[in-house]
Amino acid sequence: MSQRTSDYDYILPPELIAQTPSAERGASRLLALRRGADTQGRSAIEDLAFGALLGLIPAGDLVVLNTTKVRHARLLGTRPSGAPAEVLLLTPRADGSWEAMGKPGSALKPGKRIRLGPDSEVETVGVLEQGTRTVKFVGLDATAAMAKYGHLPLPPYIERRDTPADEERYQTVYAEREGSVAAPTAGLHFTPALLDALRAKGVRFASVDLEVGAGTFKPVETDDPADHHMHVERYEVPAETATAIAEVRAHGAKLWAVGTTVVRTLEASGGTAGRGETQIFIRPGYTFQVVDHLITNFHLPRSTLLMLVAAFAGYDATMAAYRHAIAERYRFYSYGDAMVIL
Repeated sequence: MSQRTSDYDYILPPELIAQTPSAERGASRLLALRRGADTQGRSAIEDLAFGALLGLIPAGDLVVLNTTKVRHARLLGTRPSGAPAEVLLLTPRADGSWEAMGKPGSALKPGKRIRLGPDSEVETVGVLEQGTRTVKFVGLDATAAMAKYGHLPLPPYIERRDTPADEERYQTVYAEREGSVAAPTAGLHFTPALLDALRAKGVRFASVDLEVGAGTFKPVETDDPADHHMHVERYEVPAETATAIAEVRAHGAKLWAVGTTVVRTLEASGGTAGRGETQIFIRPGYTFQVVDHLITNFHLPRSTLLMLVAAFAGYDATMAAYRHAIAERYRFYSYGDAMVIL
C-alpha cells in the first residue's frame, strides 16, 4: 500500500492523450485487469475490445450507470477593454447566484463584469474561501445564457475548442439531467446496441446521479494524500436502484460500477436511496462495501481517481496495468480507452 502522492506519478507520452473520441462510439480498446492470484489460467492483464464486456458480465449481475448530463457551463466573453475572458459555472446557489471559476483571475474580481453578448453579462459578487467565485447574471438568466452562449467544458488536457461533434460524443447515450461540468467518461463507450445486447442477455441496469465537478481534474498537491482537501459532490440514489442492489446481493450476484463517479456515489451512500453530498476520498486502505467490479478510463497522474483505482485493484497491479497500457499505446483520459477490473 502506497502512502505518498509521488507514488502515483507516471510518465505519459503526450501523443497518448486522446484529443478526439474514437471514430465510432464503442470502438475503444479495453484493458482487462484480473485481481488476485487465481486468474483461472489467464493472464492478469488482457487486451480486449470494449464490446468484450458482453462476454464478461454474467446474466443476473447489476450494472450501475451515472446518468448525469454535462452542462454548457463554459461561457466565453469579453472584459470592458475588449480582452477575452471566460467563466466556468460550477454549482447553482440557493439565492440564484452560481459558484464559478474562470480566467484570467483579474477579470473575476468582485464588481467586475464579463460581457457574453448584448443581452447578457456575468458579474462577480464575491470570492469564496476555496478561491472560487460567486457570480450573478445580468440580463439573461443562467439557463438562458448557457443555452445561447454556453460551450461544453472539455477537459483542460484537450487542447482544442469544442466542436459540434462533441455535442454528441462528450455525453453518454443515457444522459438525462444536466448538472455536471465533466462527463462520466467510462460511460462514453457504451452504445445503445451494447446496452440492448446486455439487457437481452439478462444483465440488469440501474442508475445514480452524481454531479461531476471541476475538482475531478485537480491533482493531489500535498505530499501525503491524507492532507488533500477533497471536493464536494452532490448525488442521488433512486429508490429503485437501492432495491436492485439489495436484490442482487440477496441472489449472490455482483455489482458493476461504470466509472469512479458511480463508485463514489455507492460507497458514500452505502447503496441506500436518497440525496446527499459527499467528499469521500477512496485510496488504498479503503474497504469497499458495495462495488464488486469497475469499468473506468485511464486517469491523470497524482489524481484522486487513480488512487481510487489503486484502492480497488491494488497499487502494484494498477501501476503495472498503466505501464502496460502505455507500452501498448492505449489512448488516455476522457476520450481515451477503457479498463475493466474483474
